[in-house]
Amino acid sequence: MSSQNPVFIPGPTNIPEDIRKACDIATIDHRSAQFQDILNPARSGVAQVIKSEAAEVFLFSASGTGGWETAISNTLSPGDHVLIARNGMFSHRWIDMCERFGLTVSIIETDWGKGLPADKYEEHLKADSGHQIKAVLATHNETATGVVSDIGAIRAALDSARHPALLFVDGVSSIGSMDFRFDDWGVDIAVTGSQKGFMLPVGLAIVAFSPKAIAACESAQHHRTYFDIRDMQRSYAAGGYPYTPAVGLMNGLRLACDKLLDEGLDNVFARHAHIADGVRAAVSAWGLDLCAERPEWYSNTVSAITVPAHFDATSIVTHAADRYGVAFGVGLGDVAGKVFRIGHLGQLSDVLALSGIATAEMCMVDLGLNIALGSGVAAAQEVYRVGSVFEAKNAA
Repeated sequence: MSSQNPVFIPGPTNIPEDIRKACDIATIDHRSAQFQDILNPARSGVAQVIKSEAAEVFLFSASGTGGWETAISNTLSPGDHVLIARNGMFSHRWIDMCERFGLTVSIIETDWGKGLPADKYEEHLKADSGHQIKAVLATHNETATGVVSDIGAIRAALDSARHPALLFVDGVSSIGSMDFRFDDWGVDIAVTGSQKGFMLPVGLAIVAFSPKAIAACESAQHHRTYFDIRDMQRSYAAGGYPYTPAVGLMNGLRLACDKLLDEGLDNVFARHAHIADGVRAAVSAWGLDLCAERPEWYSNTVSAITVPAHFDATSIVTHAADRYGVAFGVGLGDVAGKVFRIGHLGQLSDVLALSGIATAEMCMVDLGLNIALGSGVAAAQEVYRVGSVFEAKNAA
């Protein structure tokens, strides 16, 4: 793999040079006021990015998986009933974690390529007249299939059923890149990681709790130590941290939030949509399909591209790495070998996206797929030439 080439995986994403340098700081005393000047703005910045005035943000030295465990262990008890739809690899892994925690899991099986079925959630919730379901889990953006789902519709299902369950949302590959409305959607816990929309190295689990979720912690019976948010709350209130923090990553997160907010969240989301539109135009020009079955489910952070049935999609990823030094994402779980993924989130522009599209195109031609060299690039260029993000920014 060449360090000169950007990566086109859906995380970890490319790291801006100023954020990389912000992470590379000298050792400081994490019990000093200097650390508070890093921690507090980072937490406040995350709250602004997820559009919340009510959420309390917690930062753990972990990945998004640690964030999932934080949500479960702090608010639920063994045997509690949760409801979740399985529509991809990451919703599947969250289900697996729930089962390992001894929870009773009702699973809404959903085709990989479709969004979360809010109507099915509502059916289950209305049938639960005794309110045995304690939490509803939803993956906002299914990274394995390039499918985004309507979290507002899941909240509407809860409200229509007059159900008090907590709403947990996996926003790992959406937050910081696509619109996320913690307060408006009535989210109780949102989980993300440092390595995607925030453009940092792997290492921070970023978790936001609503007041309702925090209240649930007092009755939760799961054992927890490292991920106990009560320890975090006590330490935060005293201006500290309960154990040794990842100070450099938090300093990078502070800057990442500043960069996103300075660009303007609407501009960030529009940039991602614009880049994704170009990738989708290329896929269409190649005569291929997205795994996501309908436009309303198309993700603006990752496109999972379906190859012909006789072809192994993983060979495209392997060839790109070996021949051109470029990283794409392989298919996972039920779509392994059937799709390859182009990540288009974080620090990326339409010009950089063109290099990824061109490389994918060369790989497919090299491997014998019936694709006209230059077809996808030309289709993306037509998208990027009209109202390019760079043009809009400089005209402002």
